[in-house]
Amino acid sequence: MAETLRILPQPEAVGAQALPHNVDAEAALLGALMIDNRLVEDVQLKLRPDHFHEPAHGRIFEAILKLAERNMIANPVTLRPMFEADQALKELGGPSYLAQLTGSGAALIGARDFAAQIYDLALLRALIGVGREMVEKAVDTSESVDPKSQIEAAEVALYRVAEEGGEQGSVKTFGQATRMAVEQAERALNSGGHVSGVTTGLESVNAKIGGLHSSDLLILAGRPGMGKTSLATNIAYNAARRLIRDREDGIPDEKSIGAAVAFFSLEMSADQLATRILSEQSGISSENLRMGKISQADFRNLARAAQELENLPLYIDDTPGLTIAALRTRARRLKRQRGIGFIVVDYLQLLQGSGNSRDGNRVQEISEISRGLKTLAKELGVPVMALSQLSRQVESREDKRPQLSDLRESGSIEQDADMVLFVFREEYYVASREPKRPGEGDDAKSFEAHDQWMRDMEGAFGLCELIIAKSRHGATGRVKLKFEAKITKFSDLAEDDYRN
Repeated sequence: MAETLRILPQPEAVGAQALPHNVDAEAALLGALMIDNRLVEDVQLKLRPDHFHEPAHGRIFEAILKLAERNMIANPVTLRPMFEADQALKELGGPSYLAQLTGSGAALIGARDFAAQIYDLALLRALIGVGREMVEKAVDTSESVDPKSQIEAAEVALYRVAEEGGEQGSVKTFGQATRMAVEQAERALNSGGHVSGVTTGLESVNAKIGGLHSSDLLILAGRPGMGKTSLATNIAYNAARRLIRDREDGIPDEKSIGAAVAFFSLEMSADQLATRILSEQSGISSENLRMGKISQADFRNLARAAQELENLPLYIDDTPGLTIAALRTRARRLKRQRGIGFIVVDYLQLLQGSGNSRDGNRVQEISEISRGLKTLAKELGVPVMALSQLSRQVESREDKRPQLSDLRESGSIEQDADMVLFVFREEYYVASREPKRPGEGDDAKSFEAHDQWMRDMEGAFGLCELIIAKSRHGATGRVKLKFEAKITKFSDLAEDDYRN
């Protein structure tokens, strides 16, 4: 028997209780901070001014932080000029209230505990705010009723509470934004490869785009057979492997250019993706792996590669038919539980929208999906790479190189993307137009045509172009890569390998 739904209390009943707070703990913490400024370092990473229930206390805390950042002493004397005209503080006793806060030195012992309690109470207040909004929206039937979107919105709000302690976390001062920019520049400097984001593992690509930037939506597109999934798998592996290497070298995760990766594979199963990565790392073709056509030496290489990959922070979700809402839910969970720093979606056209489009407009649905992926990138603060199909109009042109107009089904993909990358392999098209092999009795033109094809094939064999068609962070252009089809591996092209 299905469980009956419980009727929730009306918003008025919820709001009747006072919000959880402890003003005494706030006062004690501020007093301790002014007595011993060294305590600021212990609490400033977790605690923000808006976590204080008493607004005046929040402003005093912010003033203490500002003085500490300038390496100035923060005490009632140095803080007094900053609060001469503060009306709210006058109600508490005026600037002399600052001196009252330092009256008891007992708070010095429990400063960290007070900070933890202030933070926890702020989370509870934020949680109550989310709960009130949920109740208000659920009981309001004046607008069109859409429970699924309300659930998704509530989940987003709850995620923000879990990650940031409330809605206010999304608002940053220019000073905070500047510090984040400087940290990115420092990471690029320390990486030695001018990578400010997550590394692709391909030096030539990193040099062109600077890595995969936080909060960016990257579209990796190409026609079937170009190697989109292979390149995405290579990049995902390289990012996860770099994180492991940096950890072994004692580099903290926040300064690493590697990342734990969530790979949402809507087309291939998890074991197929694993086979590709094993193939790439062991040097054995994926076809031979599947067919079991390997020697004892090959198997030893395979076992070694498998052992190295056992603890790789690469998480594969191969659930078919995911909606954009479900994908975002799973990504948030992985961010919270596994600390992922990079998301790959293979591929965008296999995702489903919310189903609200009554006329079945696929273009509108794709627009919703691309916007959802961009929102996810910003919400989690990680790069999201979505693979995309291209329309068949590419095949009708003499020059088969993709263009932005070839992005299938919606111009919103181009609009929402911070970067659009196209994978193009001339070899694929040259191989498909092989002329009839000449034999005895064939005329000279047949031999010439096949010889010309052989030269074209030699010039294109094992080469790939990564076309940067759009970039909000830098220049567009092309990067030449080497592609080993048997083991589906992309790598940097040595200078000697460049061919005209």
